[in-house]
Amino acid sequence: MARPLLVGSVAYTPNVVPIWEGLRDYFADGPAEMDFVLFSHYGRQVEALLDGTIDIAWNTNLAWVRTVARTDGACRALAMRDTDAEFRTVIVARTGSAIEGLPGLRDRTLALGSKDSAQAAILPVHFLDRAGIRDGEVKLLRIDSDVGKHGDTGRSELDALRAVLDDRADAAAIGINTWEAIGREELMPGAFEVVWESPTYSHCNFTVLPHVTEARTRPWVEQLFAMDWNDPRHRPILEMEGLRQWVEPRLDGYESLFEAVRRQGIPEWW
Repeated sequence: MARPLLVGSVAYTPNVVPIWEGLRDYFADGPAEMDFVLFSHYGRQVEALLDGTIDIAWNTNLAWVRTVARTDGACRALAMRDTDAEFRTVIVARTGSAIEGLPGLRDRTLALGSKDSAQAAILPVHFLDRAGIRDGEVKLLRIDSDVGKHGDTGRSELDALRAVLDDRADAAAIGINTWEAIGREELMPGAFEVVWESPTYSHCNFTVLPHVTEARTRPWVEQLFAMDWNDPRHRPILEMEGLRQWVEPRLDGYESLFEAVRRQGIPEWW
């Protein structure tokens, strides 16, 4: 009998434990048992995947990009959340700021989240560059308050919003999930408005290496896709993990981050 698949995840919030205990119980009733192990940060999790300590990693988009680079593209993405396939960055400012789009940030200060956050730091800088806004035209206030978690905690994004309220920045770059979940109301209802929204890109995925064969992962993925929002046994887990449905990975959605990491010289370990 094959041992359970061991899935790695980063412990960025206390909710991670009930999520993964719930998933473990769900898979215990099917053809592909699993267990999980938690890591303190994504650098450690990527190393554990590469050395075979875990079979599957629940990776952020930056962790995926790094795993692709470290394996010369030999890794595979198994699945992602529906919300991961249409992720976006939003730039918000005080309501009535008169900032219009990325050009409106010239000669202003933009607060960014942690330096390893794709949505709140790496990609915002990339989109500024793509818009022809060069170094120095926008002052960047970097808030590195949860490095290692790739922005998962949302803490640095809330700190960026506070920087706007404290008049230390004119605008803040945050992920769409932070904006929709807490950014609108957490600090001051009605205080912020979206002044720019990015193209969509891909966020997290389940990642495996070639030695974990498709024959072994296929039953697990099929059972993952069988989770049903309308099933009261499944919905609490899906709600806590921020999705309604597991979907096939959208790999072309990582192209902007691959380019950003290359152009910005993002290091391999955070």
